[in-house]
Amino acid sequence: MKQIFSYFIIVFILVGIVSCDRKRVFESYYELDKKGWNKDSVVVFNVQLTDTIKNHNLYVNIRNKGSYAYSNLWLFLTVNSPDGKMRTDTVEFTLAEPSGKWKGSGIGGLHDNQILFKNSVYFPRKGEYKFMIKQGMRDNVLEGIRDIGIRIEKTY
Repeated sequence: MKQIFSYFIIVFILVGIVSCDRKRVFESYYELDKKGWNKDSVVVFNVQLTDTIKNHNLYVNIRNKGSYAYSNLWLFLTVNSPDGKMRTDTVEFTLAEPSGKWKGSGIGGLHDNQILFKNSVYFPRKGEYKFMIKQGMRDNVLEGIRDIGIRIEKTY
């Protein structure tokens, strides 16, 4: 009896873990150069999207070191759709509270943020979408941002 109970607990936990992220369509990180993120460097994510019915939420994932010199991060985000149309947004993400406490989760000197960029976005065409991210800070080489990424998930 105890063995059957343990089996059901394990199955229940595994089902919970798998079903927690079923909204995710795409998620990927890009590890930036250890010397810093050059202002001319463009991070590109190529994403195949096939669902033209459901809307999607777009997130920007940012991992910064505790040594990052600023409380915010300006980014230029460009989306190139399969039909060749491009849209660029300039956005600011706040990474620290006014008190200086870093937002997001973190272990040691690394802080992880997943920030909603756009909600309920409709992708009208199937195909490859190209997401391009450039840092928009004034530094020629921005130090302290370790990884940048995107997440796309279905809305229900």
